[in-house]
Amino acid sequence: MSMSHKVKIQSLGFITHDVIQVQTDKPANYSYTPGQATEVAMDLEGWRDEKRPFTFTSLPDEGFLQFTIKIYPDHDGVTDRLQRLEPGANLLLEDPWGAISYQGPGVFLAGGAGVTPFIAIFKDLARKGQLAENILLFANKREKDIIMESQFEQWLGQDFINILSEERSPKHAQGHIDKDFIKEHTTQTDKYVYLCGPPPMMDSVQADLHALGIDQNKIVTEDLS
Repeated sequence: MSMSHKVKIQSLGFITHDVIQVQTDKPANYSYTPGQATEVAMDLEGWRDEKRPFTFTSLPDEGFLQFTIKIYPDHDGVTDRLQRLEPGANLLLEDPWGAISYQGPGVFLAGGAGVTPFIAIFKDLARKGQLAENILLFANKREKDIIMESQFEQWLGQDFINILSEERSPKHAQGHIDKDFIKEHTTQTDKYVYLCGPPPMMDSVQADLHALGIDQNKIVTEDLS
């Protein structure tokens, strides 16, 4: 039976035009692995059953929890309401879950907010000095949508590669993560492939990986359907 944990918001602020970082207290004996997520609800009348999956972007041994959350003003209202919470407000968390965890060096493919499981993984690798041989291909609509761009550049340098679907930029590729783009940046087909993004992207990229002959057992992904 999943436990519910009440945590207090310590801080909340925007890191891009539509992404916030929320830091909360951490319950005692609450453990997870980098890449995992939990269901989060607001401790407000009428909102307690409105749970949404958010990924931890803090590390397990830090004394707080952090979530990096994309705001959808026109959706169901949860993230839109969440961005207006003040420090001191409570969130309700379930137990951690999630299948994405680091298995070894590989290629990370992310679409938009799908990059969040990779934030904690790279943070962990940076601390352990194990970032080498990892590549992040990150798809967004526009340059302003790129989450934690300078941090990923610091961690990965040339191995942080962006592609934009709705904007032309001299420093980024244009289009979507497709077979050609993956092939261009992946020389070895025996490395791990980590994949997280919106369902349509996940489906098309899975098909591309299959077409490229990537072993299904080497694909690390989260089925959020």
